[in-house]
Amino acid sequence: MLHVSNLQAGYDETIILRNVDFEIPEGKIVGLLGRNGVGKTTLMKVLMGLLPMTSGTIQYEGKNFKRERPEHRARAGIAYVPQGREIFSDLSIRENLLLGMEALPKAQRSSTIPEEIFKWFPVLKEMIDRKGGDLSGGQQQQLAIARALVSNPKLLLLDEPMEGIQPSIVQLIQDVLVQIAQEKKIGIILVEHNLDAVLSCADQFYILDRGRMVMSGSCDNINEEDLQSHLAV
Repeated sequence: MLHVSNLQAGYDETIILRNVDFEIPEGKIVGLLGRNGVGKTTLMKVLMGLLPMTSGTIQYEGKNFKRERPEHRARAGIAYVPQGREIFSDLSIRENLLLGMEALPKAQRSSTIPEEIFKWFPVLKEMIDRKGGDLSGGQQQQLAIARALVSNPKLLLLDEPMEGIQPSIVQLIQDVLVQIAQEKKIGIILVEHNLDAVLSCADQFYILDRGRMVMSGSCDNINEEDLQSHLAV
């Protein structure tokens, strides 16, 4: 689904990502781990087109995605939930979700929110007319992910979705991610610094350190000592 090769990117003259290679298969959850400040969020912004890359290739569904604008990538099926959620706090849950549909082609947009969204996140239906700013952190995160999912993505980019959320909501989000990957065949990149969160739901992992991919493998067959050597502060 997504193949990244020799990717290099940064800010102005500062290079953050160096010769990054990785891939995301269809219907799989891939955990991207690393200490704070190693380039995980930078990589997500490059994939979404919010930050240009200086060299390398991004192949999405067989097409070169080097210069496409963010809105084009969204309409091609890439959805991004940034760190901090960035929901519209003055708009209701309903209005936030309807805005998420703007990423769909016009012929596919609707004024009716798909019922499966509420199957995954029941609390959003119960509070449908409540403003986003009045929700708890865990409820806002559910809304942010749901808003991405109403665009019917093929690839979902999640930047620290478990951060600062109570354990019961973390478990709910993990369960939903596994379900949508399996049932909807969505590829998911899960950016996390929490190893346990990744191992609980991901199929594969990559570790980013100082802008380079230094380790990768299956979550079913890992050496946690090796992982911790790259993750420990």
